[in-house]
Amino acid sequence: MAVKMYGTLHHDGSRWVMSGLDPHVAIKLKAMFPAVPKWSAGPFTFPDSVSIATDLEWFLHRYPMEMREDDRRRLAMGSEAFTRQRSEVEAIFVPDWQPPSNVGFRPGREMYRYQAEAVEVIRKLDRLLLLDDVGLGKTVTALGALTDGLNLPAAIVVQPHLRTQWQKEYVEKFTTLRSHIIKSTAPYELPVADLYIFAYSNIAGWVDVAAQGKFKAVVYDEVQELRTGPTTAKGHAAEVFTANAKVRIGLTATPVYNYGTEMFHVVEAIEPGALGTFEDFDREWCSHGTGKAIVKDPDALGTYLREIQLVLRRERAGGNVNTLPIEVDYDLEVEADSLSLMRMLAGTVISGSFSERGQAARELDIMARMVTGLSKAKAVAAYVRLLLEAGHPVLLAGWHREVYDIWGQELGSFNPVLYTGTETPAQKDRAKAAFINGDTNLMMISLRSGAGLDGLQRRCSHVVFGELDWSPKVHEQVIGRLDRPGQEDQVTAIFLHANGGSDPLIVSMLGLKASQAQGIVDPGKSVVPVISDGSRIRALAERYLQGSAAA
Repeated sequence: MAVKMYGTLHHDGSRWVMSGLDPHVAIKLKAMFPAVPKWSAGPFTFPDSVSIATDLEWFLHRYPMEMREDDRRRLAMGSEAFTRQRSEVEAIFVPDWQPPSNVGFRPGREMYRYQAEAVEVIRKLDRLLLLDDVGLGKTVTALGALTDGLNLPAAIVVQPHLRTQWQKEYVEKFTTLRSHIIKSTAPYELPVADLYIFAYSNIAGWVDVAAQGKFKAVVYDEVQELRTGPTTAKGHAAEVFTANAKVRIGLTATPVYNYGTEMFHVVEAIEPGALGTFEDFDREWCSHGTGKAIVKDPDALGTYLREIQLVLRRERAGGNVNTLPIEVDYDLEVEADSLSLMRMLAGTVISGSFSERGQAARELDIMARMVTGLSKAKAVAAYVRLLLEAGHPVLLAGWHREVYDIWGQELGSFNPVLYTGTETPAQKDRAKAAFINGDTNLMMISLRSGAGLDGLQRRCSHVVFGELDWSPKVHEQVIGRLDRPGQEDQVTAIFLHANGGSDPLIVSMLGLKASQAQGIVDPGKSVVPVISDGSRIRALAERYLQGSAAA
């Protein structure tokens, strides 16, 4: 019996091209590959990478395509390479793995095991974006990847004030490699060396030399310097250095300062095409609700970059709290049902009598925060689902029973337990025991029920704030349930806020930055109110009245 073919797949010399799909197959393809434009009728193109080969081969199991034999072999070889690569890298992190000897290091200058692991990953894959915490020796790791001499000479690109430090404090102190600091933007005859140390400010003058393949490897220290991409001279030059180097290494603990587009350019410097084209990345990963392209789900993007073995990050156990403010979707239809009443209350807050203002302020506060919680409840649940499916136990903090009900419905398959103001002491004890014992990975906790609760830190390091409180001290209390003695991992506190309702004002008052990587850029930074407590409800009322005027 002949196998039905659903289209054609071929390699055009630089990428995979799929064409002639039946409409229902095209719909399925777009659902499985978010980078494929929803409006496109084909042909559909895909980067030529081993991870894409694996995904395409998987798709072809369900929807066979017409292919030339050489293309079929190419696809199979790419898929096999991805599987082999994954297995080889995973084998590095098993307990009985033994690192090779430190060739090229001076006597007494041994790498730590975690540094040797990263070195071996680089040698297996020829690229790595190393995001280890500050102080974990990323510089030594990068040098360790080069001391075997197989990919020399190498270009080391650093911030201008770090050139001498790299040479004196690391290259000369740790290794037997020869190094030379590039002194100008104008090319000159280079002395013989293993490492050529550039500044970001002078690499643009050396693109012709890089284009000739002079440097077999390139290391970008503080690679976030390239976050603006080829719009700058250094970004354009980095494209040339990267394209002509076999090994590419990026070092930083702070890959993103503000917006999602930055992560695309950082990744592009290490693995061009890993996130598709800029248009692919923008469409698949970003939203533009704030006028800037921000990553919709940083956790999902980070997971993906780890899945393709591009990113490696190790954190110092017991370090500062990793604080991540992340914007989620806001359902305007949910808000619409209560908007008229909230605007009426807002008017009373602004212009009513003294007693009326007080009562209206309390009611507006309660209603605005409840409606905000309800309007983002499903988006919060979707984000928490990602963490749970990745195997992370989660402490989910909220305030309103109606919001808990939605979370419970959306995440019911994870058997959540409640620790809120309405449970009896015995019920709370059972919920706590179930969470600590591993009977469930999800505990929903009231923002103001956490004080004095102990033991959760032995099970969990992720707390998600699905609703926000005006007081940073309330958040600190909840975080303190995990960030306390007995916690072996860095605690990650994720604040899921929406661009609607009361959240924008609360976020601004709490001092939560709009950065896409708050916990990496500024770990452990205290959350500080930026306006007085007495003005918060008036500011909230003004926000709703402004919305009424706009309507």
